[in-house]
Amino acid sequence: MSTGVLIVDDSHFMRNLLRQILEQDYRILGEASNGAEAVKLYKEHDPDIVMMDIVMPKCNGIKATAAIKKIDPGARVIMCTSVGQREKMKLAVKAGADGYVTKPFEEPSVRKALSDVVAA
Repeated sequence: MSTGVLIVDDSHFMRNLLRQILEQDYRILGEASNGAEAVKLYKEHDPDIVMMDIVMPKCNGIKATAAIKKIDPGARVIMCTSVGQREKMKLAVKAGADGYVTKPFEEPSVRKALSDVVAA
């Protein structure tokens, strides 16, 4: 059985890019455009990994990660961050992020972040 992934980003373009990078080796269980949707979809699909954008409307990735970790302390969340968001990244780690990947996405770095978290 392949690893199930939930993709969360407010940018349709970024969600599509992640889907293209991941769909060969992972099952894409769903996509969300904000943190509130992410928490709802996490409860519905129980993914193995969540690819979570930090900056989103309604509920950002840091709050969504904290909420998901409260539901499931074993949840594995990889934050997707833009260059220069070091302070937000520190908050994300505090909220329970298991790894991160920097935008713009490059396929090798996305794959490495996922394999590191799957292996952990």
